Amino acid sequence: MPSRRNCGRRYAERVVLRDNGVLELDPTQVKYARSRARKAGRPVVNLAKRHTTVSVERATLRLAGLSGADHENVPWVNHLLDSVRAQVGLEHGVTTPVWDALIRGEAPDLLTLAQKAAGGAATFRQPEGKAATTARKQARFAVARGIRTIDAQRKTRDKLIARHGDPTQKPWIYLIVATGDIYEDIPQAQAAAREGADIIAVIRSTGQSLLDFVPEGATREGYAGTYATQENFRLMRAALDETSKELGRYIRLTNYASGLCMPEIATLAGLERLDMMLNDSMYGILFRDINPIRTFVDQRFSRQIHARAGIIINTGEDNYLTTADAVEAAHTVTVSQLLNEYFAKEAGLADWQLGLGHAFEIDPSIPDSFRLELAHALLARQLFPDAPLKWMPPTKHMTGDIFRGYLLDGFFNLAGAMTGQGILLVGMMTEAVVTPWISDRDLALQNVRYVLNAAGGLTEDFHPPRDGFIQTRARQVLADSIDLLDSIVGDSTTSDPPLLAAIADGTFGAMKRPATKGKGLDGVVRKAAAYDNPAIDLLETGETR
Repeated sequence: MPSRRNCGRRYAERVVLRDNGVLELDPTQVKYARSRARKAGRPVVNLAKRHTTVSVERATLRLAGLSGADHENVPWVNHLLDSVRAQVGLEHGVTTPVWDALIRGEAPDLLTLAQKAAGGAATFRQPEGKAATTARKQARFAVARGIRTIDAQRKTRDKLIARHGDPTQKPWIYLIVATGDIYEDIPQAQAAAREGADIIAVIRSTGQSLLDFVPEGATREGYAGTYATQENFRLMRAALDETSKELGRYIRLTNYASGLCMPEIATLAGLERLDMMLNDSMYGILFRDINPIRTFVDQRFSRQIHARAGIIINTGEDNYLTTADAVEAAHTVTVSQLLNEYFAKEAGLADWQLGLGHAFEIDPSIPDSFRLELAHALLARQLFPDAPLKWMPPTKHMTGDIFRGYLLDGFFNLAGAMTGQGILLVGMMTEAVVTPWISDRDLALQNVRYVLNAAGGLTEDFHPPRDGFIQTRARQVLADSIDLLDSIVGDSTTSDPPLLAAIADGTFGAMKRPATKGKGLDGVVRKAAAYDNPAIDLLETGETR
C-alpha cells in the first residue's frame, strides 16, 4: 500500500516497507476501516462542538494570563470561573462576562478580578449589543497573547533541534521518571538522558487525573509520581535544555494531558514547551470513570492546543491489554487507533504528531506468542506508516522474576527493532516488584542499547513469508477490527452517537461507561447560540490576533 510522506516535519524518517507493505494488506479493506472510524467518530465530534466544559473555559483564562492560587492552593481560574457560572452561567462562554466586568471597572486586571470574585465582591452579567462586542474584542486580544506564546515556544523547539540535533537512531528511547519530588526528578532525568534516553516522561501523581483543578507551583509530595503543574513543567524543561546542550541532542519532555483538567494541562504544556503529552480519547473514560461527553469535549480542545504547539500525542491503547486478553482483544486496539487517528486529525494534528499506542502484552506462555506480537506490531506500523508509534513494554505478565522480566524486555526491544516502532518505552525488570531504582533504569537502558545496536536494521530485512503465520494473523485482526467498527456504526438512525453506546457496553478494555454517568458530568455545559470562545476561534483559524 503506497504510503503518504509528511514532508518537512521532525518525524520525517520513514520506516522501510515494500511498496505494498510487508503484510500485503488489501488497500480497499484499509480504506474501508478508516471510513468506518470516521463514521463512528463524526457524531462524537459534533457532540463535542455543541458543548463546553469548565476546564475548557479555565484553559481559555489561562491563555489570557491568569495563574496563581489562593492560600489554600485553589487556583484563581477556578474561583473566577465558579463565580461567573453561579451568576450568569457558562452557556455563552466565560470570557465575555469577564471582560465586560473589567471594562465596567469591577477590577483593574484579571488577577484582581479573580481575587474579588473569590470573596464574592465581583458582579458579572451577560452583556448585549455594543457592550458584548467590545468585551469579546478585548477578550480575544488577551487570549491571543497566550496563543502567540505557544507559537513562540514551538519556534524555540525548532531552533534547539536544529542547533543540538535529533537522536540519530529510531526508535526514540522513552524513559519514565517519577519520584514525587520535582527536585529529585530533575537529576534522575538528566542522568537517564546521559545514559541514552531520548524522551523523559514525568509520570503524574496518582489521582491527579480526578482533581478538577491544577495544583500550583513546584511540588515535592506526589504519590507514585509528580504533580503536573506549570512550574514543574518549567523546571524540568529548563533542566533538559541544559542537558540537551551538554549531549548535543535535543531531549524531549513528556507529561499527561488527561483527566478532568486535560485542556488546562495541555495549555500549560504548550506555554512551557513540552514535546509530547499522553492524550488518549478514551483512557479517562475507561480507566478513570470520567464522563464520556466531558472527555470528548476536553480532548478535542486539548488536541487543538497540541496541534498548534507542535506536540506529539501518545495514546493509551496499551491499557486495554491490561484488562482484556491481548490476543482476543487485539482488534479493539486497532479500532481505538483508527478512532484516535480520526479524532486527532479532525482537531488539526498531523501524522508526525500521532504517537498511537500499542503494547507487548501477550501471555509469553502461549505458543508462538512472539510471532503474534510481531503480527500486531507490524499491523500498526503498516496502517499508520507516517506516525511515530509508541510501543509499550510487558507489564501484565511480569511475575517478579527479574531475570525472566529482563529477557521479556529483550524480546520486546527486539520486536520494536524488527517492526520499526517510533517511540520505545523502556521496560523494567523490576516491574511488579518495586518502583525502579536508578540502577534498574541503567540496566534497562543497556538492554535497549544492545538490542538496537545489534538488530536496529532488522526492519529493512524482515519480510514475513507471503500468507504465512504473521501475515495471516495481521489480516485476521484487521478483519475483526472492521467487523467491530461495522457493529459500532450499524444502521443506527438515532441522534445519539453509536460510539457512546459501544463504550457503555464495555467494548473497549472490558469497561462499561455510560454517557449519563461518570466523574465530571456536572462540568459539561451545552453552548448557547451566541457562545464565544476566542481560543477556539484562534486555534481553528490559525490566526494570531
